[in-house]
This record gives sequence, C-alpha cells and structure tokens, in this order.
Amino acid sequence: MTQRMKEIADQIVGLQAELDREIERRRRALGWTLSEKIGEFEMGVAVRHRRLRLDLVKFFGRTSLAVALTAPVIYSLIIPLVIVDVWVSAYQAICFRAYGIPRVRRRDYIALDRDRLGYLNVIERLNCTFCGYANGVIAYVREVASRTEQYWCPIKHAVKVTDPHRRYYEFLEFGDAEGYRARLNDFRARLRDDTPPAAPH
Repeated sequence: MTQRMKEIADQIVGLQAELDREIERRRRALGWTLSEKIGEFEMGVAVRHRRLRLDLVKFFGRTSLAVALTAPVIYSLIIPLVIVDVWVSAYQAICFRAYGIPRVRRRDYIALDRDRLGYLNVIERLNCTFCGYANGVIAYVREVASRTEQYWCPIKHAVKVTDPHRRYYEFLEFGDAEGYRARLNDFRARLRDDTPPAAPH
C-alpha cells in the first residue's frame, strides 16, 4: 500500500467516525438513547409512536397483490440463512481455533432490536426481524470470510471489486510475488492479534 493510499484509507476511517457522531446527534433529536445496547425512547415519544401504529386491517388493506404473492418467497430464505449461520459458526469454531485466529463475535453483527419500535405492527416487526437477521448473518459471514482471506490469500484482485471488506484495502497488490512470500506470515500474525495489517514502508 502506498503512502497516498494509506492517507485515503485514514480519511475514510475519519469520515466514518464523523458519520457516527452525526448519527448519534440525530438519535438524540429523535428522542432516543442507547442503553445496554437497547434503544430507549422518552415517554412522550413512545406514546406518539404507539398512536402511529397501523392496525392489521388497514395494513393488509394497503398491501398489494405482488407483495402478498412474493412474501412466501422472501421468507423462504430463512432456511438457507439459518443453515449458513450454523455452518459458518461451526467452521470458525473448528478452523479458527486450529489456526489461532480470533473468532468473530456473532452478536456484534446480528441486531434484532426493531421489534421494540411502538409504531410497528406485528407484521412489520416480523419483517424487520427477518431483515435484521438476514443482513446480520451476511455481515457476520463476510467478516468470517475476510479473516479467512487474510489468513490464506491477502492479495487484491486485478479487477475492481465493488464494496470490498474492510481488510481488503491493506492486502498486497495483485502480482506482488515478493511481498506475498515476505509478508504472508505478518498478515497471519496480525490477524491472530486482531489488528489490521500494516502497510509496507
């Protein structure tokens, strides 16, 4: 990684921190805080939310035929998602332990908290729970895969990759054979310490 690439990566990290601060300001403006990883609303806000809940008769009255027909297809994804969730959890429990790689904490990726929103009816809560689980499993699997990639093949692709994982930017350049042979053990050691790989000087 060149010095300029490192500077850009540092700017991205800085912008993410700034975005997080802005999101926190918006949360306070909406009247809620995060306590023990649970979103809590002020009493007046919670009452207003319950008033905005759409009862099931109105909800189903507004549901299009396309939504009703495709809902079973969407929810059928729960089967492969659960299988992948269980399989990847078993994979990292066995392989990461064998390689000395810190395991990914599943709970850091799967957030199921939207069911506490008073303005959602039971169907909307179910939808939100499904989406939270689905996207959480995918993020969890991605982190497990990124640690696996850093251990076995920390090399960038020749082609542009859309939205690569956070570890990818530090990987070796495509075609850097000497760097691969010289630094593979460094990538593995840093992974065991759970620190991102350092750019070469």
